[in-house]
Amino acid sequence: MSSHSSEGTSSEQRASSVEIVKERNGIDQVLLKNSRGAIVRVSLYGGQVRSWKNERGEELLFTSSKAVFKPPKAVRGGIPICFPQFGNCGTLEQHGFARNKLWVIEENPPALPPTDSVGKTFVDLLLKPSEDDMKIWPHSFEFRLRVCLGAEGNLTLIPRIRNMNCKPFSFSFAFHTYFSISDINEVRVEGLETLDYLDNLHQRERFTEQETSLTFESEVDRVYVSSANMVAILDHEKKRTFMIRKEGLPDVVVWNPWGRKSKAIADFGDDEYKKMLCLDGACVETPITLKPNEEWKGRLELSLINSSLGP
Repeated sequence: MSSHSSEGTSSEQRASSVEIVKERNGIDQVLLKNSRGAIVRVSLYGGQVRSWKNERGEELLFTSSKAVFKPPKAVRGGIPICFPQFGNCGTLEQHGFARNKLWVIEENPPALPPTDSVGKTFVDLLLKPSEDDMKIWPHSFEFRLRVCLGAEGNLTLIPRIRNMNCKPFSFSFAFHTYFSISDINEVRVEGLETLDYLDNLHQRERFTEQETSLTFESEVDRVYVSSANMVAILDHEKKRTFMIRKEGLPDVVVWNPWGRKSKAIADFGDDEYKKMLCLDGACVETPITLKPNEEWKGRLELSLINSSLGP
């Protein structure tokens, strides 16, 4: 657990910090702050980023007003981690079990490249399977997650999963990111044009995206496969753009439940679909297979560009 500043003054170094605070449910939460006043909150429950605020104090992630903060329920919002399964396409509970397990802070993690720490405030989390986990998914693993807050306010997540078995295993994965938006009718997604996608509203049938940008007029639940490493969410009303850069995560999940389905989700407000969009860096279509002692590493970097231009 560290705070590093690059080429900054000593006052800037003092301003960046890592703190441990208690959540409302009594579980530890890590607070990352940078010198400009941006803040990221990471819960040890699920290793879940629960809040990402820019230097103006604006919340960039959506959390439902009806979210349940009591384990074993996963919190509806922020960035839940879907591992070792995404969706309902396996034998485990929906989205796997990593998002409702207690993680620990790892004080001396294996080294990462300097680019993954210099100038950033960060924490390293670790999840290992319990005996109960091994009963439902009989594979030994070490899941390390570095959460970084950059000097410019960028949020970077670096997952590393190592196979501690003597036999191979496979998994799917997603950072199920709930972005806070002005109005679902006012946003568009760029970077998905011409891609194939699996449509979960049509029995995972495969289609090809025909539009130059994706806009929203009804429920969407898609997995765009083999996407480029950069996707953008343009929010016209708030005059800002989320940039999503990713490595080792070939797919992009796009989800908004729209009105009818929102009413059927107990921990989600009836009209909250208007204020959120899930866009995930993921590996869903082709699961990742690790040989014994092999490690997979991914990377997701989220940044915000404010624009003074009109809509």
